[in-house]
Amino acid sequence: MSFKVPEKRDHLIITAKLAEQCERYDEMLVCMKRVVKSTPDLNSEERNLLSVAYKNVIGSRRACWRAISALEQKEDVKRSSGTQLPLIRTYKKQIEAELGEICADVLDLLDKFLIPNAPTEDAKVYFYKMKGDYHRYYAEIDSGDDQRQQALDAYTRATEYAVALKPTSPIRLGLALNFSVFYYEILKSPDKGCQLARQAFEEALNDPEVLDEEQHKEAALIMQLLRDNLALWTEDNHPDNADDVKMEDME
Repeated sequence: MSFKVPEKRDHLIITAKLAEQCERYDEMLVCMKRVVKSTPDLNSEERNLLSVAYKNVIGSRRACWRAISALEQKEDVKRSSGTQLPLIRTYKKQIEAELGEICADVLDLLDKFLIPNAPTEDAKVYFYKMKGDYHRYYAEIDSGDDQRQQALDAYTRATEYAVALKPTSPIRLGLALNFSVFYYEILKSPDKGCQLARQAFEEALNDPEVLDEEQHKEAALIMQLLRDNLALWTEDNHPDNADDVKMEDME
């Protein structure tokens, strides 16, 4: 029996929440895409529902791609007559095609509906960050420069809007986290990645603004991720003198 998609907007939202609870993310995504195409001006809860749906749909495929890439590398090293390399590479291409389709789908939704109708600064930051994220995911499987450049452009645009948000804003912190990862992992610019992460962490740490409890928890979690990344990255870049990096300033 095929999934029956509700017609009313409020029923689509309720069904998306039910699908999330049941971990049926493909159906969750169907509901949220229909919501976007009918009324693209989403509130924060609806934005998060859309993001969760796409994140889980693409997340399993990204994990699969990383696993198959590791297997490909092992088989390539063997160079034995009975290698499974051709089969592995064929399967990898299939996964890459699926990843590309998902990225193209969300990017089309962002460009046609979500970004043009974003009513507030935080919505603009949220959706430009999301655009940067999916170009970044695309860049993981595409060795060309186009996806990298489009990710950089989207993250940069999001950063321009983010100056209107508080340094402790979870949306602004999330942007800094992902933008720094992009510099470190995709552009292979560890110094720039560390600079972005450290600046965002320190600005949030020094901001006296008091957040509500939910935002405070979310901001604290992202700040911990920024800190964890900085610790890992500085250790990678300075294996012999990691103690010289003044990580204690982040306490």
